[in-house]
Amino acid sequence: MSNSTPYPIGTPGQKWTDADKAQWLAQVAIKRSYQDEVVSKLAQITGPFEQVQYGALSYDADKYPLFAFKSQQWDSNKKTILVTGGVHGYETSGVHGAIQFLATKAQDYTQYFNVAIAPCISPWGYETVNRWNPKAIDPNRSFYADSPAEESAALIAFVASLGEVYAHIDLHETTDTDELEFRPLLSARDGVEYDKGIIPDGFYLVGDSDNPTPAFQKAVIDSVAKVTHIAPDDNGQLIEVPIEQFGVINYPVKKLSLCAGITDNHFNTTTEVYPDSPNVTAQECNDAQVAAITGGLDYLIGYLKL
Repeated sequence: MSNSTPYPIGTPGQKWTDADKAQWLAQVAIKRSYQDEVVSKLAQITGPFEQVQYGALSYDADKYPLFAFKSQQWDSNKKTILVTGGVHGYETSGVHGAIQFLATKAQDYTQYFNVAIAPCISPWGYETVNRWNPKAIDPNRSFYADSPAEESAALIAFVASLGEVYAHIDLHETTDTDELEFRPLLSARDGVEYDKGIIPDGFYLVGDSDNPTPAFQKAVIDSVAKVTHIAPDDNGQLIEVPIEQFGVINYPVKKLSLCAGITDNHFNTTTEVYPDSPNVTAQECNDAQVAAITGGLDYLIGYLKL
């Protein structure tokens, strides 16, 4: 279904100019505090982890430092697990689920793996509850060499310092605002017609079409199903993509320059929590993210016979 109302910024059918992007940025407002809600929690993290500042965003380097945590006892004989959150700053449980995992469960896995966690990759996006950065760039389509997104470039450099990454779990949400705001905004920016999509009611995963790992994906789904409901398919599809198995679709993550394709990993998945469901709370959304991580890591422990 086409949206008949033009987006209020830009000229229909034409890509945004720099003036259009400036107009968009001028109406973006700060809605919450990265320092108070994220950095303060990271300062309380204890356990066998080293906190690393791997960069700062030039928009305000003092306000937007970039933090990650990694196992203190880094062991080259162990496989490395990467968890990322907040690539899209508005996807709240991606950030707070990563922090909750770090604070409560991550230390249980350091005996098996080197663990690296970047909880909030896009702090400006977190504060403005935004999918893009201030340059109207989506960081989760920008994980490639010489990335124009500072958020993506900084993470690429940090992850390169870790060596080989065996598995990567990237924490996201699919929200009602994807269709109410962000996809219409994207269409306006790119000068194309907006075709309304369908938001699934429930949790789902995006696997890697070039390396689908169905048993790993199922283990994650089974773990999350104990916490929240899994999205039913819509005539064999989720977000207009054919399902591969219950609750799972696949994308070519490297070709799309998604965060999950940042390394040559053996296993990856992108979680999609649905926070707008009347049947879940914010805490349950965070719990679902943690269940996704632990379900995936428990599967790998068995797979590797660790």
